[in-house]
Amino acid sequence: MTDTPPDDSKIELRSDVTVELVKNSATDSDVLFAARVSTVGEQSLAELDKDPERSKGLINYLMRDRHGSPFEHNSMTFFISAPIFVFREFMRHRVGWSYNEESGRYRELQPVFYVPDTSRKLVQQGRPGKYVFVEGSPEQYELVGGAMEDSYRQAYATYRRMLDAGVAREVARAVLPVGLYSSMYATCNARSLMHFLGLRTQHELAKVPSFPQREIEMVGEKMEAEWARLMPLTHAAFNANGRVAP
Repeated sequence: MTDTPPDDSKIELRSDVTVELVKNSATDSDVLFAARVSTVGEQSLAELDKDPERSKGLINYLMRDRHGSPFEHNSMTFFISAPIFVFREFMRHRVGWSYNEESGRYRELQPVFYVPDTSRKLVQQGRPGKYVFVEGSPEQYELVGGAMEDSYRQAYATYRRMLDAGVAREVARAVLPVGLYSSMYATCNARSLMHFLGLRTQHELAKVPSFPQREIEMVGEKMEAEWARLMPLTHAAFNANGRVAP
């Protein structure tokens, strides 16, 4: 039995991103465990938890004085579904990250595409290096939504025609736009995630301003929420020290 080819006229339009924590080995104790071996040697995890205030203070000290390596002894793996242009920005982050993305060479890509909703600011004002984004007009939102949908339908229909004619998937995929959704597993440690968040999110506590594209910021916000739940002391110290990765 073979799968029925998708209807070229049916495409799915999304304005959100998916971020799921699929596995982890990441706790504040991992930071303490790594840090204290420098001064007291091997300790049990039970010993680490005896003095919560001391533990909090040590993590804050490590963050403040930028002793970064203790924050590397943990791991988080996320499943992420987002437009391809988000992944191209994401993979600028290479140190402490591992990626495996779905392949357009080996599987038929599904017709799921990105269209911003009205919460996404559309208009850039100002010169390069000193610009802001502001809301678009109703007419601009209507134009963006309609133009994107028309383009996506045409591109995906062309992709399907080539596949139906026997053209290899790795060739046919060249006609698809970067608004197509892809998916990947991304694995990182707390230190590499903090560096990512420092660049890819805006936050009132940040010492160094950042101006991320909104779509990758949406991914970062969801990753940060999961990380904060796993490592609350480390997350609090990150915020308390200007959201600068140690």
